[in-house]
Amino acid sequence: MLAREGGSYRVLVEGIERTAVLRGKAKREVDRAVAGDRVRFDPATLTEDVLGIEGVEPRHSILERRIPGGRGTRAVAANVDQVVVVTAAADPLPIPQLIDRLLIVAEANDIPAMVVVNKCDLASASPVIVHLERAGYEVIATAARSGLGIDLLRSRLVGKESVLTGPSGAGKSSLLNALEPGLGLRVGEISAKLRRGTHTTVTAAMIPLAEGGFVADTPGFSEVGVWAIDRAHLDECFPEFVPRIGTCRFDDCTHRTEPGCAVRALLDTGELHPERYASYLTVFTELEVSPRDWE
Repeated sequence: MLAREGGSYRVLVEGIERTAVLRGKAKREVDRAVAGDRVRFDPATLTEDVLGIEGVEPRHSILERRIPGGRGTRAVAANVDQVVVVTAAADPLPIPQLIDRLLIVAEANDIPAMVVVNKCDLASASPVIVHLERAGYEVIATAARSGLGIDLLRSRLVGKESVLTGPSGAGKSSLLNALEPGLGLRVGEISAKLRRGTHTTVTAAMIPLAEGGFVADTPGFSEVGVWAIDRAHLDECFPEFVPRIGTCRFDDCTHRTEPGCAVRALLDTGELHPERYASYLTVFTELEVSPRDWE
């Protein structure tokens, strides 16, 4: 499944892009097929202009985000091998807590993640790189216009199914155009008033790479709700916390004010960046007051 477009889908069949729709029982049984899904076709429709989807194969992974302004989650892409969080070194300025939230979503979905700092021709990416490499993530500095880091990024994408996500204006579409010349994806203008992107991508779309693999370009967004995560396991979404989990003085340590906290001790040694810890505290507090699905 390459993308959903209204009531139909773009699918790739033996290297050829086709149009498909849900047929029969699939209309009732398939809640929402998304980019990356593997689907089964009604054999009787294989020679027709529009294929009939009769079912969706089990997913080995799913990336979900909160429904804007409501409760519950919505699938963004399926069968994802890695999440690539894209931020900009400038124009717009990076927002560390937003980056952390996107990484938390990837960790909560058990999907490996890496970070791309784009537009490094406009400003130094060093502060962001230090922040995230200390947390254990691979960080690639890029500049879509000059080609900086594009070959390295391409090598990390080949043969995998990746999701590019991040705030609007970070340059995801520009990066894809640099990775795959000829795509011609629309590149949004940065709002002079708000200094934020203008949401040029409206649905997730799986894009085949010439050297193998797929990249899902997802809508940019400036707010990431993580309320559906169990706060008791939030610390597991911070890789730098993981080696210390279970070694605190108290088994139910929340890593906030308890004495003998092994995680907070990382702040003293410099192994935990203060901004990462601030992100943890902010999200933990949100999860404390967020309603559960049944409330």
